[in-house]
Amino acid sequence: MAVRWLCSLFGKPFDGGKRMDHGGPQEHQQQQQPYHPQHPAMMRLYEVQKEVSSLGPQVCTFSGLQNDREYKRLERELTRLLLEVDQVDTEGKPDLQGTRKRAAQEVEGLLRYLEENATHPSRLAIEELSNSARRLVEERVVTPQRAGGVSEITDELVDTLQELVLRLTQVKTEGRVPLRKARYRALTRLCAVQDVLEGRTQHQTLPLPLSGETHEAVHCINQVMVKVSVARSQLVALLMGLSGRDSCAHLSRILTELQVELDALDVSGNAAIRNYRKQVVEEINGLLKHLDLEGEGEDTRRYDLAQNNSIREIEAVRAHVSHLREGVLRHCAVGDLGFRPKAELQSLLTHLDQVDTAKNPCIREARRRAVVEVQAIITFLDLREALARRQMGPDEHPSHRAVWLVLGSLSDLQAQVLGFDGKRADKSYMILEELLTKQLLALDAVDAQGDEMTKAARKQAVKFAQNILNYLDMKTDEWEY
Repeated sequence: MAVRWLCSLFGKPFDGGKRMDHGGPQEHQQQQQPYHPQHPAMMRLYEVQKEVSSLGPQVCTFSGLQNDREYKRLERELTRLLLEVDQVDTEGKPDLQGTRKRAAQEVEGLLRYLEENATHPSRLAIEELSNSARRLVEERVVTPQRAGGVSEITDELVDTLQELVLRLTQVKTEGRVPLRKARYRALTRLCAVQDVLEGRTQHQTLPLPLSGETHEAVHCINQVMVKVSVARSQLVALLMGLSGRDSCAHLSRILTELQVELDALDVSGNAAIRNYRKQVVEEINGLLKHLDLEGEGEDTRRYDLAQNNSIREIEAVRAHVSHLREGVLRHCAVGDLGFRPKAELQSLLTHLDQVDTAKNPCIREARRRAVVEVQAIITFLDLREALARRQMGPDEHPSHRAVWLVLGSLSDLQAQVLGFDGKRADKSYMILEELLTKQLLALDAVDAQGDEMTKAARKQAVKFAQNILNYLDMKTDEWEY
């Protein structure tokens, strides 16, 4: 059931049973003399409609699972309303029966929508990825800290979290508000954890910057640093849902108290200690900025990225790129190399680099894909120009010539890939994929025979072919914001 239908449904006042199709004389007469709004059955149905109107928006934005407390509450309330509708005595009157039927359909529709989103494959995929991240963080970060040890934040851990972030951005939401909201909330928390851990990697191998004997304030700052290290692990546990007792508000109070304690220290006479305190304060501020995620995702402007200004900016660039791509392909089809909008394409890359992503992984991915689209056209133009300028000499190595023959074929295939606008199930996609793979095999069969120029050319050609395949794959993965 579409969200649009539901949202429009909630905005409509209850009609008191007057929306009836024109039928026979008897029905028409009943329409001319509808039941008075004070009729007990109509009054009860009107009360049900008011409750449905109140629950509807909550159902439309619920992004959890069936075992969540909020899901059970909504299901319980809707089931109660459905039973109450069934118990309304219509006295056998058609107009009352019609009104009761419509009220029941509205409640049943909300129940279906609630269940469909909570059990949708994409919602389950989001939960599975979140659980994978949760297990990883619990094992590598939270458990060692709770055992009194020190968690080791490695590049491997950070890279694994980044891979989970990328997989989350690729989960399809079909435009459903609950799925978009669930994906956005999972992403913001995982990206916050990633940010905290990446900040930790820069400091974990360093000893405390100053000795306690340097100044009486240093001992206090060192103690605060130890508490900040503990707070960092607590924050990660909170963000990943691994802390049953702590809360963001409680941790925020602790960090704020540490800031007050640091502010009270008299370090004005020592620049080194003053800088040391400043670094610790900045680290506390870095943790505090992630403690406002309790309500993150409640604002539709956050997770409905179609309304995001950065996304609109990226989409405007993509529309321009599409126009340039069509022009490039049109001129190349007739052998005209005079159309070379490389300067314009480079300016678009600069524009994309300046788009504010606000650390939102979905916006970052949207920008990355737009950059890939621009770079694909630039590399295509570069190869076309290189092929046009190429002049084979009598002393050219046969293997080197073989590589250039493959590059010529890759240029033609890239033109087809640039113009491809289908899906992976299409026959044309499979043909393109097979032809590109054959070119890779052809390059693999080239024997450089020790010629360094051929080795370099073959390596570049292989990378070029793989980039075309990756671009074709990106165009057909049906990614969405």
